[in-house]
Amino acid sequence: MPGLITKRGKRRWQGSVMIKGVRKLQLFPDATRESKRAAVKWEAETREQLEADLTSMESLTMLEWASKYLDFANNNFSIKTYKEKLSAFQRLGDFFGDVKVDSITPSKAMEFLGREHENRSGNAANKDRKNLVAAWNWASRYMDGFPSGIDNPFASVPKFREERQARYIPPKEDFDKVYAIAEGQDKVMLAVFLYLASRIKEVFNLRWSDVDFENNKVRLWTQKRRGGTREADWLPMIPELASSLKNWKAECPVKSDHVFICLDSTVFTEPYYGRPFTVRQHFMKKLCAKAGVIHFGFHAIRHLTASKLYHKGFPVSAIQALLRHKSPSTTNVYLKSIGAEFIRGSLEDVFSE
Repeated sequence: MPGLITKRGKRRWQGSVMIKGVRKLQLFPDATRESKRAAVKWEAETREQLEADLTSMESLTMLEWASKYLDFANNNFSIKTYKEKLSAFQRLGDFFGDVKVDSITPSKAMEFLGREHENRSGNAANKDRKNLVAAWNWASRYMDGFPSGIDNPFASVPKFREERQARYIPPKEDFDKVYAIAEGQDKVMLAVFLYLASRIKEVFNLRWSDVDFENNKVRLWTQKRRGGTREADWLPMIPELASSLKNWKAECPVKSDHVFICLDSTVFTEPYYGRPFTVRQHFMKKLCAKAGVIHFGFHAIRHLTASKLYHKGFPVSAIQALLRHKSPSTTNVYLKSIGAEFIRGSLEDVFSE
């Protein structure tokens, strides 16, 4: 039954419904009979809806929840993000089995994530927590029978302490050594990574239609934006990069829409000859070993470009534009580790005088 409460000196009717630990409250305008009748009606409707939700919830299994959400993720996020979410559900399934969704309480969520923290790392546990929080929130909004009135058990688990290693950013001298021994399209590819601060898939998916020699621009496509939407950005192409790409287009032995394609003719690579790259496993490791430098990957070149701009005093907004981050806070994460080395150099300059 509704009750009268006094709030800020004003008496008002308040409706209250609690079923199986789930409680809902609703305040009404005043202490009149009309408000009381509205509160009684609200309680009846809310109780009926809550009972229906809880009944539906009891019939849902974790497998049904996971299947629906992963179908959505597969259609709306990048392959990497989808696989990350799939792995989180696989670990959750290994821990719980195909249980009813309503059996996943905050204490059970803590038990699962705590085990991930202990057996893997705080970073790994927090990543699973992030994905499962998102999956629960999605289901509560869009999945029939998944009640929105129940608190997200994964969100109730506090984040674990993480130990993050600083990103390795190769010295420009090491990149130059690797670049000097690279040949053909390998050399051109490294130039694209350096001068455009490109992501790996952006380079592998680059087509000649994305290279505008007349206006000295290159178009890079990404799915790293929110929701996995495929978007393009045009970036300026400096003369050295333009020259390298023109020469490669003329010299490439196989005509293709893609700029970079597999040209190895070994037994293992023969099925992929003439097709665009999807991976280049061990390529940078071998090239770095041959150049006699510490191994670094393609993505480290993107960090190298950002660090060079930062050290030259370019504003975060300029670096953000090249890295094509939507938010400057994302760019600041990149520059955080770079800043420590920048300060070190500044201190060395000051105290060497």
